[in-house]
Amino acid sequence: MPVVQPMVAAFALVRAFVRIGGGQVRVVLFGATGMVGQGVLRECLPDPDVESVLAIVRNPSLSEQDKLHEIAHQDVSDLSAIEGRLSGYDACFFCLGVSAVGMKEQAYRRVTYDLTVSVARTLGKLNPTMTFIYVSGAGTDSTERGRLMWARVKGGTENALLKMPFKAVFLFRPAYIQPLHGIRTKTAWYGTAYALMRPLYPLLKMLLPNYVTTTECVGRDHAE
Repeated sequence: MPVVQPMVAAFALVRAFVRIGGGQVRVVLFGATGMVGQGVLRECLPDPDVESVLAIVRNPSLSEQDKLHEIAHQDVSDLSAIEGRLSGYDACFFCLGVSAVGMKEQAYRRVTYDLTVSVARTLGKLNPTMTFIYVSGAGTDSTERGRLMWARVKGGTENALLKMPFKAVFLFRPAYIQPLHGIRTKTAWYGTAYALMRPLYPLLKMLLPNYVTTTECVGRDHAE
């Protein structure tokens, strides 16, 4: 089960694992209203190889379509009430995440490690042939012993996922994702930063092609 930092290599491996055996793919998506999740959803829905997308959200917010179905569930850390609707899926895109700025380690661990691992355990039990895709971040510390709190917690989360009995686990570590097509982050100061960085994106892409991408590329390559 590979850990892949460069985005391009990771996407190629996901295509190989999720589509093995042919047929259409049934997807579970966490974080559909966030910036990365919006990008994944935008590209999955028109893809003929994606049979359906089930979005788990805290509040009803998505327009249901033929392929898109939504379950509103407040406590994502406990999926027992909706377990009966979570089996029969081929892939999970876990795009939930929060900024660690201003957070204590215990609180950040609860909404990063504890939440992700709880969801993964439930899905793994119900879908033993599932591929689990986790959006992490550049600088994640797999040793769990570094100085940066967020990097240790992310590293612990990745390590826990890799021990689970999925068909495959993929860990994306993008350094920078430029939002496109009206997709917006929920964090106000991130939005300002993205607006300022947008003119520099072509240069960043040229200098750091494996670590810089857009929401369109993330979604398209996840779907492919």
